[in-house]
Amino acid sequence: MNEERGEPGETHKERVDRELAELLQGLRVAVTGVQVLFAFLLTLPFQAGFPKVDTVGRWLFFISLMSSALASVCFITPAAQHRLIFRTGLKERMLHRANQLGVAGAAFLLVAITSAVALVTETVINNWQAALFAGAVALSGGWFWLAQPIVDLYRTRGSTPEE
Repeated sequence: MNEERGEPGETHKERVDRELAELLQGLRVAVTGVQVLFAFLLTLPFQAGFPKVDTVGRWLFFISLMSSALASVCFITPAAQHRLIFRTGLKERMLHRANQLGVAGAAFLLVAITSAVALVTETVINNWQAALFAGAVALSGGWFWLAQPIVDLYRTRGSTPEE
């Protein structure tokens, strides 16, 4: 796929500006989800029933907490960097970095959601069901968020982009 292709009549600067706006809009959606999960996880240890959570549950909690914190960092970084490098001519570099951070953030968010589902399922039902349901979440998120777009990129390599 040719990265220099833009909309008809679009200058290089207009393309970079449009792509940055599109990326930041997508990250806003992800940030909301990760912030809700992160906020929930931050309150969990202070709940009355948390001491009853077993060792596996505590590890699942810790993995989910750290993954959601790292996803938050990845998703918020482009907005923070945009403010710091405003009008420096580094917007395109920041755009490429923000895209990489978005992919990393999605991976961390998938780990956070998967481990949160496993924690709740392990606490409410049982260990083997927790593994089953968490695995279903991990597989579906891994496919839709990461693998499917990579397969599409591989299949369309060398063809004219649609967007």
